[in-house]
Amino acid sequence: MTTEQKVQVRAIRSPAEGVRELVLGPATDAPLPYWTPGAHVDLVLAPDLVRQYSLCGDPDDPSWRVAVLREPAGRGGSALVHDVLGVGDVLTARGPRNHFTLDPAAAHLFVAGGIGITPLLPMIAAADAAGSDWRLLYGARSRTSMAYADELAAHGWRVQLRPHDEHGLLDLDAALAAAPPEALVYCCGPEPLLAALEQRCDSARLHVERFTPRDAGTVAGPDEFDVRLRRTGATVRVTADATVLAAVESAGVSVLQSCREGTCGTCETTVLAGRPEHRDSVLDGAERAEGATMMLCVSRSLDPVLELDL
Repeated sequence: MTTEQKVQVRAIRSPAEGVRELVLGPATDAPLPYWTPGAHVDLVLAPDLVRQYSLCGDPDDPSWRVAVLREPAGRGGSALVHDVLGVGDVLTARGPRNHFTLDPAAAHLFVAGGIGITPLLPMIAAADAAGSDWRLLYGARSRTSMAYADELAAHGWRVQLRPHDEHGLLDLDAALAAAPPEALVYCCGPEPLLAALEQRCDSARLHVERFTPRDAGTVAGPDEFDVRLRRTGATVRVTADATVLAAVESAGVSVLQSCREGTCGTCETTVLAGRPEHRDSVLDGAERAEGATMMLCVSRSLDPVLELDL
């Protein structure tokens, strides 16, 4: 179950042009939950404004650190973080959750695009501490926009900083060729970068985290289907123009949710019977094949009836 707690902004700084870092501490006597590299939290910035941010500090630190890119064409979250939030402000946080976990390996290749460096920072620290033969390829619009570039450059040859205005597009083929053949690849960044790596890497080797939903294609299952709710005993009908989440909510069942586009994992729910049609951008291939959980906000059913642990 996702935990919810109050957090207080303890410090603010700018690790790069257009990026604002928040250091968050507990607003009560209860310590913040422990997290693992790759985790993110939801911050409730306003009653109807919830955003997901990767934790980019040290899991052993009692405070949390997130970095937020200013997005002029965004939907209001980054503007609020950059222009409104101040030291001492208290927010509600949900999580942490982690669908981007770091698997132990002899070698890792990390690829970051812009603010996608944030979930990779604690991964790099963990890989380095474990003795992994790791490398980082990091691209961004310009050198001044590369958050945490100075501290990463201290790792020497393991880090390649490649701002676009100096080097053009990232040379993924060269990076993959230079990495040990057994290296696991972890990438976070814009969709074209993720898609380019997906074309080049076996799915068992590649791990990605998306900021925006990927194209799930056309619906494969029935236009309409029933969802049985095990705990309440109710059955609800999901029509072609409705989501499972909306249908469940209309039946009076409250489900913790956030993005409503299949990218955050907040509404992940256990599937007790039936085959879900996964249309999210969170679960990996093995998790999709297992079918043990689904994201109610975008995923549907391959069968006439789906039973959920609700």
